[in-house]
Amino acid sequence: MDDLKALRREQHKRRLSWMPWLYFSLKPRHRAWAEAWQQEVQARFMALETIQIAEGCFVAPEARLFAELGRTLVIGPGSSIAADTFLHGPAVLGRGVSINARASLDGGAGGIHIGDGTRIATGAALYAFNHGLAPDRPIREQPVTSRGIRVGADVWIGANAGITDGVTVGDHAVVGMGAVVTRDVPAWAIVAGVPARVVGDRREKR
Repeated sequence: MDDLKALRREQHKRRLSWMPWLYFSLKPRHRAWAEAWQQEVQARFMALETIQIAEGCFVAPEARLFAELGRTLVIGPGSSIAADTFLHGPAVLGRGVSINARASLDGGAGGIHIGDGTRIATGAALYAFNHGLAPDRPIREQPVTSRGIRVGADVWIGANAGITDGVTVGDHAVVGMGAVVTRDVPAWAIVAGVPARVVGDRREKR
């Protein structure tokens, strides 16, 4: 029976790692062990990298978080990072940001800033750097540029969407599944397609 209980506990941890929103609605009988587990996981990340994790967060132990000196990663209160997420600083996540499984974010030199309450779905990719395209040298020898990416508050970035360097996504916007965003997105806009274009306005959805 004790072995079965331990197996169920490990399975529960895996469930939370892949569906971290469940962490915030745990029943009292699970809350104590889950919080202790998260304290250990988060302390390990902060000891190994230049990462700041605020109170009330969930970080899956399977997440790939990297933040060398000068590339600090800041995770705001109540945020969650799911399993198999790749997150390389510099980056600042606001309050209540969620990043789902297998998303990939690299801050380059310019950094990534994510506003409060923003949701980043499975497989989304945000890369705050780019390679030169000069025809007289191979791609691997091209200079790298980085202007940074800014995503506003209350934004939803759909599954497998991509956002390129230099883009600003306004507050309350929605980026559709699989969209590739190469230019700024206005506040409240709904964008979709490759390349992404405005297809609607959230204020008109009732």
